Amino acid sequence: MDIINARLRHSNELHHLTIRDGRFSQIHVQSGVKALEEGQIDAQGYLICAPFIEPHIHLDAALTAGEPDWNHSGTLFEGIERWAQRKPLLSEADLRSRVLKTVQMLVERGVQHIRTHVDTTDPSLLGLHTLCALRDELRDCIDIQVVAFPQEGIHSFPKGEALLEAAIEAGADVVGGIPHFEYTRELGEASVKTLVKLAIKYDKLIDVHCDEIDDPGSRFLEVLAAEALFNDIGERVTASHTTAMHSYDNAYCSKLFRLLKRSNINFVSCPTESIHLQGRFDTFPKRRGVTRVKELTAAGMNVCFGQDSIFDPWYSLGNGSLLRTLDFGLHICQMMGYKDFQTSLNFITDNAARTLNLGEEYGIAVGKPASFILLQGEDDYSVLRQQSDVLLSVRKGKILMQREPSRVITTLDLPA
Repeated sequence: MDIINARLRHSNELHHLTIRDGRFSQIHVQSGVKALEEGQIDAQGYLICAPFIEPHIHLDAALTAGEPDWNHSGTLFEGIERWAQRKPLLSEADLRSRVLKTVQMLVERGVQHIRTHVDTTDPSLLGLHTLCALRDELRDCIDIQVVAFPQEGIHSFPKGEALLEAAIEAGADVVGGIPHFEYTRELGEASVKTLVKLAIKYDKLIDVHCDEIDDPGSRFLEVLAAEALFNDIGERVTASHTTAMHSYDNAYCSKLFRLLKRSNINFVSCPTESIHLQGRFDTFPKRRGVTRVKELTAAGMNVCFGQDSIFDPWYSLGNGSLLRTLDFGLHICQMMGYKDFQTSLNFITDNAARTLNLGEEYGIAVGKPASFILLQGEDDYSVLRQQSDVLLSVRKGKILMQREPSRVITTLDLPA
């Protein structure tokens, strides 16, 4: 396979990419526009980009909004209650059907890597077993990391720790937690130490729902970062949400950032869901309730964006588009300068790859797997502004999805 007339990120020149045996064998600058030959794909001057990455989603809950009831308050905690009502209705067929539909939605929008949190506070661990099986079945078309996620707590749910460890032994890739949902501060701190202990024991990555609350007194992030620092595992640790940081005072954040930088942990923000769930107890002024993405990024820390939910008890919209999430995130976090736009795709590509520990196999370079997407735009800015279509998705040299560029025909007679 050869791709001609392609643009690469941060370059104005056209490129010719040659793919052999599923890897990039050559990438070179063209002298001008090339005519299409047999066996080639014409990128038509559009942008070749490393695949999109969904670093935080709940596939086990996707497409269940309103079953058996809607989240009327729009709060995180009612969402957990509605999900607790839905769990008894789970079956393998139900899970497989919804997960496959959601994965198809993501693939069609350029995603090739997913990290999904799966509830382990279900004594049957049905969701965990089903997602691990689907992960293995789908590995030729998409990479899925399964997080063992104790939705109702490690120490506040009956046998929560035992279920979490059983989920790890059953094949989970990542260890999760939710310390702010534990009954007490002490139980929350204990849950962080427990999940870190289990991750080290089984050599797993860590991704914690951390301080997903407006409470400025919720400070489990410092506990997680300290554990990462003291155990020298920061690159393998992710703090998701951290929305309480929006409510921290600046003096505390100044101290906290010192620890966060030294710990080298990663961050996932889910801006569409966070702005929906947080601030629910405010009248006015009303908080955005999204973590300090701009400040974390400026301090040199790794932050990426995820969707979190697609039509589930916590968020009743969503269509699988990470470009939509990116657009919302930059608006909400007031990252609307031209320099922000120039590298905006990092939040759903390179930064997310670092969070998922994808290593040197991710990206567009000679010798790497030929996994990429073609976007209907010329650079990060135009793709973001136009919310561009994904025209082509290729994984290790194999086409996963292809669509024609959108064209609009209008009969409106505008003056010259």
